[in-house]
Amino acid sequence: MPQPSPILSGLACRCPRCGQGGLFTGYLQLGQSCPRCGLDYGFADSGDGPAVFVIFLVAPLVVLLALIFGAAFAMPPWLHLMIWIPVTLVLCLALLPPFKGVLVNLQHRHDAHEGHQ
Repeated sequence: MPQPSPILSGLACRCPRCGQGGLFTGYLQLGQSCPRCGLDYGFADSGDGPAVFVIFLVAPLVVLLALIFGAAFAMPPWLHLMIWIPVTLVLCLALLPPFKGVLVNLQHRHDAHEGHQ
């Protein structure tokens, strides 16, 4: 059985081995194992990686959009705050699970472990 793409199965928040079973039991809480193939998720430790990648994606996007809207429309600063703070929060919260899924899937695919001395 060929392994699924770690990017596609990660974005779908699916098991890195079978691509079918769910990865999470909560918003960002990994399950103990895959409900379909039984893969133990004990190896998974994405740390702060997902948050860093989400910040690197969302921050420039929101700044660019704010600059474009600010140049196109005469908006007072309070309106920018009312628009861009919720947009930033929604984007960050929406992207965290798929990015964590991708990192866990890549960790499994490349058999990545913490460094040993």
